[in-house]
Parts: sequence; structure tokens; C-alpha cells
Amino acid sequence: MLIAQATNQRETIAATLLLAKLPIEDLPETLDNFLVAIENGRLIGVIGLEIYGDYGLLRSLAVLPAHRNKGIAGKLIERLESLAGLKGLKELYLLTETAPEYFASKAFQKISRDEVPDEVKTSSEFSHVCPASAIVMKKSIL
Repeated sequence: MLIAQATNQRETIAATLLLAKLPIEDLPETLDNFLVAIENGRLIGVIGLEIYGDYGLLRSLAVLPAHRNKGIAGKLIERLESLAGLKGLKELYLLTETAPEYFASKAFQKISRDEVPDEVKTSSEFSHVCPASAIVMKKSIL
């Protein structure tokens, strides 16, 4: 399996996110900070990073059902954290409705929306795409 920069794969990424019931209406035009997992030439997983000042928003983590429980999501998160570190980000934030235990196992901590920096709150994920019931989590990148 190869983890690579997501280039020219917008349609495949959107289809993967739809399959995982994740939002695509606010998918950035350019996927500069998105990574994909590729196996045998096919996209099997995706993760994205949105940057807001010194903070990052982890979004769009999805692995195709036939490839789940093989550590692919964990590898995507590790690479995304490395990317965030290279970009000088201090913290990563995310919203989840379905996987708080999984993200907790990756050292993300549940926080309240009040604890989220204002820059991150301006993201479409926080402002209107994800429901208010979504769990907010944070991880320091140092």
C-alpha cells in the first residue's frame, strides 16, 4: 500500500466519502492537503487537512469497507500528523459522529466547541456542514 498526495482524484475521493456517509459539498476545489491510500492502483482510503492559522482540521477520513481493520486509517492519520507538523501547526481538531473511540485511541481528546480556536470555527465543517451533535476532538502536534 502506498500513501500519496491526492492529485487528480477528486471524483474518486468524493465517491469514497459518499460511500462513508461523509460530506462532500464543502470539499475543496484543490486537494493540496489531502492524502490517499493506494493499493494495486486503486484508491482505498483518504484523509484531508484544512489549515486555519496555526491549527489544522482533520477531515474526510474514510477507508473502503473491504479494506477496513487493516491499519490503513491509522497510517493515513500518522502521515497527516507529519504533514501538519511540517506545516508548523500546533494542534489538530476534528468532528466525528461515529468514531470518537477510534480517535481517542490515536490520542485525540474530546473537548467542547467552546475550546476550539475561532479560526477553526470559521470552517464549513464547524459552521454548517457537521451537525451540532458531532463530537469535537483535539490533539497537540509537537
